[in-house]
Amino acid sequence: MEKEKKILYSGMQATGTLHLGNYLGALKNWVALSEEYDCIYGIMDLHSLTVRQDPTAFRQNARRFYTLYVAAGLDPEKNIVYYQSHVSAHAELAWILNCFTYMGELGRMTQYKDKSQKHADNVNAGLFTYPVLMAADILLYQADAVPVGADQKQHVEICRDIAQRFNGIYGDVFTIPEPFIAKAGAKVMSLAEPEKKMSKSDENPNATIFALDDKDTILRKFKRAVTDSETDVRFDPENKPGVSNLMTIYSCVTGKDMESISSEFSGKGYGDFKIAVGEAVADHLAPIQKRYDELTKEKAYIESCIKTNDEKAAYLANKTLRKVQKKVGLTERIR
Repeated sequence: MEKEKKILYSGMQATGTLHLGNYLGALKNWVALSEEYDCIYGIMDLHSLTVRQDPTAFRQNARRFYTLYVAAGLDPEKNIVYYQSHVSAHAELAWILNCFTYMGELGRMTQYKDKSQKHADNVNAGLFTYPVLMAADILLYQADAVPVGADQKQHVEICRDIAQRFNGIYGDVFTIPEPFIAKAGAKVMSLAEPEKKMSKSDENPNATIFALDDKDTILRKFKRAVTDSETDVRFDPENKPGVSNLMTIYSCVTGKDMESISSEFSGKGYGDFKIAVGEAVADHLAPIQKRYDELTKEKAYIESCIKTNDEKAAYLANKTLRKVQKKVGLTERIR
């Protein structure tokens, strides 16, 4: 991969099932970004181990995520789409970077505090050092840009701090990445509690739209979406979070702006609006679902994509890792 274009790196954890927030907030934007950047996208299965996983379900979910990446339009010949755990340089660089990261920095991470409360029975060292592995993910590929939600920006900031600290000692080893935050669709909220993000682990089955939900399920969930006691479709996230969330979703899948959406549903009430959003989402997901079904039958093709892309990722990652190992004084391997 020649560095004619800038390099963009991102990934998703391989747990649960891809939902509408993942798709509209990240994956849909990734497809568009592949024209502008050399893109590297990981199935972040090592990160998923901070929470106990059922091994069989975990493997199945990781394969499903890979297939959905491709079904959604991430061309594995144009982008590098790979499994994090298949490139051992991630774990190797993470250990070295641990030695350049301070306890106080990690202790201030908001996600660590939140997850420690949520999984109080399993506050493990991996949860604490999670941002260092994330830094290794990004820095291995000399990424210029990292598309993240606003809640993940802190992880890119600590990555930058670690990289600048290392470069300050050893010279320009790492590219200093910039966070790339999409202007629209960056944050899709729960249909049941629009004050919080849509989540694959939400206990309320009506809160989350999954990428593989059928049309009837999608329409049912949108009909039950929480709105408010008014009747006007107006974008006002502070006072009308439920309606504003539905407008954001509708805008993402139709391309219409908020003013047009308000005009379209003027005087119609929430019932018609919810059905229209559900129909638009189902129609938008239908070709992805069709392609996903086709790809699940093309096992040899998906496996060849995995093998080729793992090799491409490993080549790039190992180039950086060898440079880092040499800089810190580790004995070179005899090849």
